Amino acid sequence: MTIDAKTVEEYISKVPEDRKEAISRLRQTVKENLPKGFEECISYKMIGYVVPHSIYAPGYHCDPKLPLPFLNIASQKNFVALYHAGIYADKKLHDWFVAEYPEHAKTKLDMGKSCIRFKKMDDIPYGLIAKLCQKITVEDWVALYEKNVKR
Repeated sequence: MTIDAKTVEEYISKVPEDRKEAISRLRQTVKENLPKGFEECISYKMIGYVVPHSIYAPGYHCDPKLPLPFLNIASQKNFVALYHAGIYADKKLHDWFVAEYPEHAKTKLDMGKSCIRFKKMDDIPYGLIAKLCQKITVEDWVALYEKNVKR
């Protein structure tokens, strides 16, 4: 499910009613817990948090005109998704999240490489998402990105 929006507020207004609260609460959790420097925007037709060109001038290697992506929130066809590039790029962070998840959620973890899927809006572990957001600073992300991409 793709939502065409120019602003985060417009994106949320177009989310199905039964997901608006969860998306809004995820957004608030991310905004309150991401370290300074990340910028909120619409990125890849999702709510995105990126490293702006003012901090990382080279931008995203796939398209240098775009800022360096880090985290996205999306309402997909059958679930709400949190895409966290740090989980994909850092095995230690991935392993921490996978180990912590059962302590914070009633449901089994449904996860891809960077995508955490939530099918039941009442089961989103906001406290764990808050801790995840606090784990990587902009500087950490740029260093990890460069280490993994610019070999």
